[in-house]
Amino acid sequence: MSDLKLFRLDAADRDVELPGSSVTLEVELQRRVEAGLEQMLGVRFLASEYPTGPWHRGRIDTLGLDENGSPVVIEFKKGSDSGVMSQAVSYLSWLESAHHEFEALVRKVLGAEAAESVDWRRPRMICIAAGFSHHDRVAVQRLPERIDLVRYRIFDGGLLGLLLVDSATGFPSAASSRRGRERAPVADSVPTASAVSPPAGGGAVPECLRDLYAELDEALTAWGEVEVASLRHYIAYRRLVNVASVIFRPKHEAILVYLRLDPDTVELEEGFTRDMRGIGHLGTGDLEVRVVSAADLEKAAPLIRRAFEAA
Repeated sequence: MSDLKLFRLDAADRDVELPGSSVTLEVELQRRVEAGLEQMLGVRFLASEYPTGPWHRGRIDTLGLDENGSPVVIEFKKGSDSGVMSQAVSYLSWLESAHHEFEALVRKVLGAEAAESVDWRRPRMICIAAGFSHHDRVAVQRLPERIDLVRYRIFDGGLLGLLLVDSATGFPSAASSRRGRERAPVADSVPTASAVSPPAGGGAVPECLRDLYAELDEALTAWGEVEVASLRHYIAYRRLVNVASVIFRPKHEAILVYLRLDPDTVELEEGFTRDMRGIGHLGTGDLEVRVVSAADLEKAAPLIRRAFEAA
């Protein structure tokens, strides 16, 4: 469904559609999303109205760093704008030429550790608008850049709805991979629910866990449009935000799945689920699920479903 609809039960338990609208001023939308940037989009805030200099001649609405360490440019349009694609490409072009400037900003706002972990392989553009044309959606799939098209609607009661209408994972930048900082080799991303399991032929998956991971991958990609990305330390399953992160523990013949799920809503089971809030770990997600068998995967299925339904 390309339209974003919201319904409320009335006194007679009937569904009544809430009227949706767009904002009067773009800045209203920008400030609201920026206030909840990490929760809504999995992006840490860096700057607003950031100038791109005399060559690119623009101001980026919002700059950020996502939960996987990718630089993020966010542009807001209160209506539908046929020029959103050209603007997206222009700002991503600026980002490619401004590595040191961007990392200095990250260091200033988020600290040295975040600056050292910036992943330049797939800078990300998020366009948030009231609507997108058919040509915009076609262009996203043809461009090599990583772009998300997100439709917004404002509803009665101060409700804000965001809908991912199209997404392209892009291709790793050859220029970025030649940078001085050495990075571990990683597999390419799979743009949507993968027909290949594991990603990129499974080269990074331990032999002893391949069969189990193939079943897990099927469970994690059964929920529509899911991007699968093999990152430096984990495999991310994401929509607008990471919903699950997968890490292999071959010595224990176990797979750890970190879900974007509140541990307080789960009855924790020792040796199977664990509350990771306040505990440092690779990947993202507050609930750890330990999978060592098909039986564990079957028990994990309802938790996986809940995480994706909430995303």
